[in-house]
Amino acid sequence: MTSGFNISVIVPTFNRRHTIERALRSILSQSFAAYQVIVVDDGSDDDTAAFIQTRFKTVEYIYQKNAGVSSARNRGIKAARGEWIAFLDSDDEWRQKKLETQIKALIAQPDNRFCHTEEIWVRNGIRVNAMKKHAKSGGYIFRQCLPMCVISPSSVLMHRQVIDDIGLFDETLPACEDYDYWLRFCARYSVLYIDEPLLVKYGGHDDQLSRRYWGMDRFRIQALENVIKSGVLGVEDHEAAMAMIARKCRILNRGALKYGNIECLAYCERVKRDLLLQMS
Repeated sequence: MTSGFNISVIVPTFNRRHTIERALRSILSQSFAAYQVIVVDDGSDDDTAAFIQTRFKTVEYIYQKNAGVSSARNRGIKAARGEWIAFLDSDDEWRQKKLETQIKALIAQPDNRFCHTEEIWVRNGIRVNAMKKHAKSGGYIFRQCLPMCVISPSSVLMHRQVIDDIGLFDETLPACEDYDYWLRFCARYSVLYIDEPLLVKYGGHDDQLSRRYWGMDRFRIQALENVIKSGVLGVEDHEAAMAMIARKCRILNRGALKYGNIECLAYCERVKRDLLLQMS
């Protein structure tokens, strides 16, 4: 019944030799085998290349100069031959029936082209409970996606028609690229959600993107501006997105004033001017 699903799994990585074995073994031990597994190495200077090419010979390994996670995912998408695309970050891990469970759900609801799942969070080796603001859901969830990213890339299984419809990841975003992508999707389509923890997300390590950049909300504002300019939003979704930009700008502005961040203050002023122009 599930044999018609050809799934390409894309694993972007950068200097994650210490975690990528766990990620790859969780793919290769799936109860439903992936059609293709692609690792896109975004310029690692550890021994990731030698390790994968020696220990995981069935995995397709692609190396590129460091260009960011969006570029790495896009490179993987372009190399993918499967009808369906899944992502797994190299510090995360799938449970054994992740793909099988998603396929069965998609077969039962064939109008869906995008599926994500519940997840388990582990921080510094300890399981933690997600806060309410991170709650997952299904259906038309555009407005639930506005405050922050509520879909984990590592939980997603999507048809390549999604890419034909909304394009690739935005390579101008050094972070929050997943927030941007899911906004673009959820502005147009319904999401299938499986309320079962089929993904384990590991956090607390120093190389997470959220620790690398100041003012992460500026990237979310950029994503919100992009989806507003796309012209696909209905009146209520447009108003909700505009209100979220104003809210995030206020938060950024308070932080900028507190820490004397001149660059951030200038950015907030530019966003305010753009908002006033759009509202006039």
